[in-house]
Amino acid sequence: MLNWLKTNATAARDKMKTEVAKYKNNDFMEAVVAGCALVAAADGNISSEEKQKMAAFIGRSEELSVFDMTKVIESFNKIVEGFEFDAAIGKIEAMKKITRLRGKDEAARTMVRVCCVIGAADGDFDADERKVVSEICTELGLAPSEFDL
Repeated sequence: MLNWLKTNATAARDKMKTEVAKYKNNDFMEAVVAGCALVAAADGNISSEEKQKMAAFIGRSEELSVFDMTKVIESFNKIVEGFEFDAAIGKIEAMKKITRLRGKDEAARTMVRVCCVIGAADGDFDADERKVVSEICTELGLAPSEFDL
């Protein structure tokens, strides 16, 4: 599972923070947050506990610390509201934000790596989460195998 992350998690996180800083713009931030929301919703539901846990994780995330955390949390909550209204509509809206990175391969790869880190944050990057990140790769024109998915 995610050999690039397991071999040296600390080095991978440090590298990711540097990579994220290169793409410090609103489209990138919203794409990353949308990816986080999709990973959180991978089981078909974002429970209140999961929403609070993900928002807290985003707030403490070294990788996302280059962004204004207030904006990150606001963006996450707005995307989650879409899922709460209707899961299919929430997914479509989240994917719209993600596809803004299509054709910007380096930024897209960085966003996918952040989603992988978030999926693995609880120690269990389960099959549903991996499937969602694979779908994100496909939307972005990236090969899931590039990320050990």
